[in-house]
Amino acid sequence: MGHDANAERATSTSVVIVGAGVAGLTIGRLLRTAGVDCVVLETESRQFIEQRPRAGFIEEWVVRALERHGLADGLLAHATPQSECEFRMDGARYVFRYGELSGHHHFVYPQQLLVTDLVRAYADDAGGPVHFGVTDVALHGLDTAQPSVSFTASETGERHVITCDFIAGCDGARGVSRHAVPEGAMRVIRHDFGVGWMAILAEAPPSSSHALFGLHPHGLGAFMHRSPDISRYYLEVPAGDSPDNWPHERVWSELRERLEVPGAEPLVEGELLEKRVLDMHNYVVEPMSYGRLHLAGDSAHLLAPVGAKGMNAALHDAFLLTDALLAHYEQGDDSRLAGYSDDALRRVWQYQEFNQWLAEIMHGPSSGDPFRAQVAAARLRRMVDSATNGASVAGLYIGIDADH
Repeated sequence: MGHDANAERATSTSVVIVGAGVAGLTIGRLLRTAGVDCVVLETESRQFIEQRPRAGFIEEWVVRALERHGLADGLLAHATPQSECEFRMDGARYVFRYGELSGHHHFVYPQQLLVTDLVRAYADDAGGPVHFGVTDVALHGLDTAQPSVSFTASETGERHVITCDFIAGCDGARGVSRHAVPEGAMRVIRHDFGVGWMAILAEAPPSSSHALFGLHPHGLGAFMHRSPDISRYYLEVPAGDSPDNWPHERVWSELRERLEVPGAEPLVEGELLEKRVLDMHNYVVEPMSYGRLHLAGDSAHLLAPVGAKGMNAALHDAFLLTDALLAHYEQGDDSRLAGYSDDALRRVWQYQEFNQWLAEIMHGPSSGDPFRAQVAAARLRRMVDSATNGASVAGLYIGIDADH
């Protein structure tokens, strides 16, 4: 393994889960409930992951799946249902009532709140072992019958090695799991949008009861509900732009320019709590499995926040992988583990296709290309004006048609 065995504490478990995000914690809690031993490793502190702002839109099928496993109490008590969104272009308003068209809606529940609920469910309620603040995490023997994960514990500085049956790599785009796979065994398929989005958290009540998307020659402006006191905004900016170029007044001036239209309430402004520029790109890792390692969430795929799909895709992975692991331990059936990557990627690619389709509506008007701008406008009108086309889009937006 390349490390000094005398300086290590050796233990074993059934499944090591690398990463305490929504995917890793969900897998851990469901395995614990089923009596399968597991250990969760996380490089950040518990306090950090419970406060890190991330996505907020959760599809209804995800909520119902969490509810079946007793993991949705906080969400159902505090989440805000959303069943429509609004596009604004050339001074006109286009309301897309996807709830009416699909019979389903989104729940708005900031990801850090769901992570907080899941940490409590796994670590506190189920007594699941978790190591926070670990460093120097390394994966070994992935193509053997007994892989292992080594790490340094933050509390003691002691080196640990955990031998296991399987590893769930849920440690995100910058994690170690994917990079432990030999070169050439997985490929990363990437698409760049060529623009940036500045993600903004504002200490301000919501400007609308539903999400707003301003399609403007300057670039997209967007509002999304987060809580009664905090609002999420996005501004399309040049790729590689710096938040330092966007002081308070410039941010609000540009949001007003892109989002306000006659007859609509003005934006509710407030202090800017966070500004960070996202490099707008998508990627997919194929396959999502190598030996005894199975990837889930952002370690396997990234969806730019165009269609609010990232957290939903991660939880879909988590449910699939848990079912596959339980089939192994409870029935001795490895067919689901063998098919996990294909099963997960089917939905991932449908989400990617929807993201791409919607991104052209959002970015076409600012592309500088009159053809793309007019195609985006035609696409928007068809989505809103045609019940047939609207129902198809609604099914994809809400995630109920994403396996076909």
